[in-house]
Amino acid sequence: MKLKFLGIAVLMMIFSCKTEETEVSKKSEEKLTQFVNPFIGTDGPGNTYPGATTPYGMVQLSPDIGIGGWDRIAGYFYQDSIISGFSHMHLTGTGAGDLYDILVMPTNSKFSERIPENNHKPFSKFSHEEEEASPGYYSVQLLDYDIKAELTATPRTGIQRFTFPKDSLSQIHVDLGYALNWDKATDTHIKVVNDSVIEGYRKSTGWAKDQRVYFVMKFSKAFQDFEILKNDEVISAKEITAEKTKIILNYKTTSEEQIVVKTGVSSANVEGAYASLETEAKDFNFDNYRKKANETWESELQKIKIKTSNSDQKSVFYTMMYQSMLAPTLLSDPNGNYKGANDSIENASGFKRYDTFSLWDTFRAAHPLYTIIQQERVPDFIKSMLAHYKETGLLPVWSMQGNETNMMLGYHSVPVIVDAYFKGFDFDAELAYEACKASAMTSTRKIHVFAEKGYVPAEDKEGDWSVSKTLEYAYDDWCIAMFAKDLRKEDDYQYFLERSGYWKNTYDSKTSFFRAKDENGEFIEGFNSKEYSNYFSESNAWQYYWFVPQDIPGLIETTGGEERFTQKLDSMFSFNPAADDKLPIFSTGMIGQYAHGNEPSHHVAYLYDYVGKASETQKLVRKIMTEQYKNEPNGHCGNEDCGQMSSWYIFSSMGFYPVNAAQGTYMLGAPLFESVEINLPGGKKFSIKTSNFAEDNQFVAKVKLNGKELNRAYITHKEIIAGGELLFEMSSEPVDRILETPQPNTIY
Repeated sequence: MKLKFLGIAVLMMIFSCKTEETEVSKKSEEKLTQFVNPFIGTDGPGNTYPGATTPYGMVQLSPDIGIGGWDRIAGYFYQDSIISGFSHMHLTGTGAGDLYDILVMPTNSKFSERIPENNHKPFSKFSHEEEEASPGYYSVQLLDYDIKAELTATPRTGIQRFTFPKDSLSQIHVDLGYALNWDKATDTHIKVVNDSVIEGYRKSTGWAKDQRVYFVMKFSKAFQDFEILKNDEVISAKEITAEKTKIILNYKTTSEEQIVVKTGVSSANVEGAYASLETEAKDFNFDNYRKKANETWESELQKIKIKTSNSDQKSVFYTMMYQSMLAPTLLSDPNGNYKGANDSIENASGFKRYDTFSLWDTFRAAHPLYTIIQQERVPDFIKSMLAHYKETGLLPVWSMQGNETNMMLGYHSVPVIVDAYFKGFDFDAELAYEACKASAMTSTRKIHVFAEKGYVPAEDKEGDWSVSKTLEYAYDDWCIAMFAKDLRKEDDYQYFLERSGYWKNTYDSKTSFFRAKDENGEFIEGFNSKEYSNYFSESNAWQYYWFVPQDIPGLIETTGGEERFTQKLDSMFSFNPAADDKLPIFSTGMIGQYAHGNEPSHHVAYLYDYVGKASETQKLVRKIMTEQYKNEPNGHCGNEDCGQMSSWYIFSSMGFYPVNAAQGTYMLGAPLFESVEINLPGGKKFSIKTSNFAEDNQFVAKVKLNGKELNRAYITHKEIIAGGELLFEMSSEPVDRILETPQPNTIY
């Protein structure tokens, strides 16, 4: 009997071990793409899209509601109930209504209603219950037609699969005249090559003034016949050029019949579009493309692994990782050709040309994040900015589709380039310095006036932004000064270092705020620190007060010392808007005067680190992460802005953030998760671990780097990429002490 029970016990132990092994194996093979929710930000102010794309891909194939407006900047708004088609290009989380190129819509004879709201385009009702989105894939049931639409993508092609019911008049509409918001077609072309191939181009204007998309579209089933429309009128032709063109392809379909449509694109020429298809989408195997897109995303998401029992936080984190990789976007085709910012066709030799550089947003955290988890792409990002410089004589400000939009302010290519230079990325440093200096010495955007007067004089007009410009130009000049110093350009170093201190020239000691000055150097009267005036870019005086990342100690001293600085920080987060305050559309995610929905506020919670009040940083950052990022469509408190909002979360949830984006340092906060592992090139790992981890333990008692206690409030980029372990000892009570902070005029 004893032997029998012993045998049973052994079997149970073996079974237990096997079960444990299986669980470990399951965990190690856990697919991170399952946690991504592309619908986060599609409701509320997020302005994201749910459609199919690949990391930094040229194609963003996504549904379009077909109705314009601020809420539908990305083409789709979660609260709506119709879809008017699927277009191939979209912006992620911006305030700019552009793109929506090459709209495709399947229809049949079951439904023919039209409405003026979407300019009488075909449409169908849909339900979120019959809609699905995951990295590289989107599907929806078009209820009025009983057609299932599925989307996937490669970097330069969009692939659509439509499952039709039986119908003698099934159709696929390809509409090049379709436009939304700021976008407007100027010149479009369609050519029927044969009964399963069409090609053409769409040229348009909008936010970016000269956009060009050449395409070739191949169909898995030959169409019976077609109708071509020129400016909304049917004509008899196989090839047509006009401001607005459209083609309707006619089919007879059997029940559950599937037709796959694949579209290759290029910004340079139709040959590039053919090359996109040839190199990336040779066949019509939709499921293989979907699988490959998912695997590509999985590989990118595996670069950071987190441990948490909170499933919503896990979804938010991996969705933020996903959204951080939706821009910049690929611009060059497989032949290396692209539409340059000089409106000529250029060739990227030895690198991939990217665009969609939302630099006023992304210089702060997105680009620093790329230097950790996108090390293979950073050189191409920089070379793309330098190509823009060679094409125009200036670095990009906010560039898109081979155009300079000049949206926002600053010359924030500079901190991105300088940061990459000091982190050792491979590009032409002398050319990069030349480009940085040229962008700081131009006579455009009042930069020359700033250099001459030491501030930007105010003009009482919309978009003046004089105080914001002064502060941002000064920061960019600090970056150039550090660059010049390292290249032993002493005269330039001294010159730009002096300019980097011009932020002091708009400081008013009476109000303790930065204020607008007129041409004579007198402060403009009628100052109200809460007012969203023309002198500040999408902000007020409270929100811009803290933008001196190059010299936080100098800002502390100017404010009146650490005690006064701390009091002012406290007021920033407690001085709530009054009920009758007029808040603009971009002032969202408010905590006092702090507005997390807009970028100038993003570093402010970390400034408590500089005055020995790290617990305040830890408390506030935790509050922002848990209250203003949600695993739901209305999960962003403001525009996602091409990866900046998501990158803030990624850094902050790991426990650190780049207050000065070009200094090579990250100020410490507190990790949101029990542990994080960053997988670095060369097999290295940087682990972020915690002790005493619990939901209520949001404060940090001490931090150890590779077993040694840190006596500073920051870690360096070099320490992260070398690999190692950062250990946070968590506490339920605040633990504050004076810690070393980064020194001004020093790169770490």
